[in-house]
Amino acid sequence: LLVAALGAAPLALSRYGVDLLVNVGIYALLALSLNLVLGEAGLYDMGHAAFFAVGAYTTAILSTRLGLSLFATLPAAALVAGLFAALVALPLLRLRGDYLLIVTVGVGEIVRIALVNDVLGLTGGANGIFGIPRPVLLGVKLKSPAQLFALVWIAVGLTVLVFRRLSTSRFGRQLRATCDDEVAAEGSGVDTARARLTAFVLGSAWAGMAGTLFAAKMSVVSPESFGFQESVVVFAMVLLGGAGSIPGVLLGAFLVAGLPELFRGLASARMLVFGLALMVMMVVRPQGLWPRRAGSAA
Repeated sequence: LLVAALGAAPLALSRYGVDLLVNVGIYALLALSLNLVLGEAGLYDMGHAAFFAVGAYTTAILSTRLGLSLFATLPAAALVAGLFAALVALPLLRLRGDYLLIVTVGVGEIVRIALVNDVLGLTGGANGIFGIPRPVLLGVKLKSPAQLFALVWIAVGLTVLVFRRLSTSRFGRQLRATCDDEVAAEGSGVDTARARLTAFVLGSAWAGMAGTLFAAKMSVVSPESFGFQESVVVFAMVLLGGAGSIPGVLLGAFLVAGLPELFRGLASARMLVFGLALMVMMVVRPQGLWPRRAGSAA
């Protein structure tokens, strides 16, 4: 029913409504990638937007300077974001809990400031990079909201299938054991450090691919799109929907990315109402709206 409703959305909604669902889809990809890090591995990553930015800028640089198609830049964006995550993770994953969260905030700000300062003359400084070409599939340039909607939500569907399979695999069980009780997991023969590192790198690489789709939609990337607020918003999606639950994360993406736009007419008050709603939810239902059932996969 959900797939049918999404398939009919471009026919039933206005151009603005379809464009809004494209944004929700990109955030859903980003939230699913963070769910692997936060919900499955239990790592408090509050700088996830940094890897989103690395992927978007990789695509922007390769497409504008080398003329590569956006689909050709997709694996490059994942690779660069994953390598950057591995470089960052090696010293950081020795930290736990609040300490890790604070340090990842710093990593996110370092990346944003580096982009503003035009690293190696490639990032365009505060103005960013303009003129990113639209994706071309089978000779057709995807530029309308309906075409981008199909591209983004097919990517979301494939991501759900991959992460669902990953959750039920041996690696997924190792991650859940590590998240639930690291000492017990190590006693059972799980290499917890390697499991956390793999989850962090994979989630970051997926965020890099989400950055490619963001660049494809916007045709421009700039540092202001990847600030601390973006990391907070994605973090809220995972916690509100239910950490470790794929349906919960998708629900969180719809609520956090979609509902505030529906109340745009309330101007600044809409964020006040939304913030209060999040606070109430965390008090009344801290496990999230759609938590993962105990003993089940995502």
